[in-house]
Amino acid sequence: MKRFLTAAFFFALLIAAWHWAYVRRIWSPVLVPSPESVVRYLWEIALDGSLWSSTVVTMKRLLAGYFIGLLAGVPLGFLTARVQALRDTLGVLALGFQGLPSVCWVPLALLWFGQTEGAMLFVVVMGTLWSVVLATETGVRNVNPIYIRAARTMGSSGVHTWVHVMLPASLPFIVSGMKQGWAFAWRSLMAAEIYVTILTGFGLGHLLHYGRELHAMEQVVAIMMIIVLIGLLTDKILFSPFETFLHRRWGTEK
Repeated sequence: MKRFLTAAFFFALLIAAWHWAYVRRIWSPVLVPSPESVVRYLWEIALDGSLWSSTVVTMKRLLAGYFIGLLAGVPLGFLTARVQALRDTLGVLALGFQGLPSVCWVPLALLWFGQTEGAMLFVVVMGTLWSVVLATETGVRNVNPIYIRAARTMGSSGVHTWVHVMLPASLPFIVSGMKQGWAFAWRSLMAAEIYVTILTGFGLGHLLHYGRELHAMEQVVAIMMIIVLIGLLTDKILFSPFETFLHRRWGTEK
């Protein structure tokens, strides 16, 4: 309750400061909308259904690309960690691509796939894949060698060692890579939805783009708040319980 009240007080103070800045006209109302106008816009799009439909379209794209990135990234990370030739080639490539801004993939996706869902999927996968590869590689390389030696002493070898020893020991690093991959996937998808104007689905990025085009800052701020809220809920529902379990499992819980 104390933590909840502290957070509630902080956000109430933040909204009050926002309202005060709007009333005092510190910035132009065209650039900084009032909290009331943002809430009014959210209420309107919630009533007409565009908020829910756009969120569903965006989440479908995000989850599809994210899970493809995970399914490809974890095995590639394991192989990169265990095979020196892959570490010197694929590992270096992953390190370089991770530092590439997500928006840079959009022109390439448009040339290869056109204004299609495939372009969206490609950008999200590229945003997720390399973070997961690097995190998995780091996790495997940092597994305590005594775990592997102990497992081999007890008869473990090959795939059994990978599945029952190396994978559990590297999970904290993999989960960190999953969180980072999720953040990069969001950024990639927003860049793709802003620049790829397709007719098969109208996502949150499109609402953000048209709010900018129409100079409707209450729309821009409202969609940004929705994206932040989805990110917080995802962290609290998916990642935080898993991290808590891992800390408890490895005795590192504070």
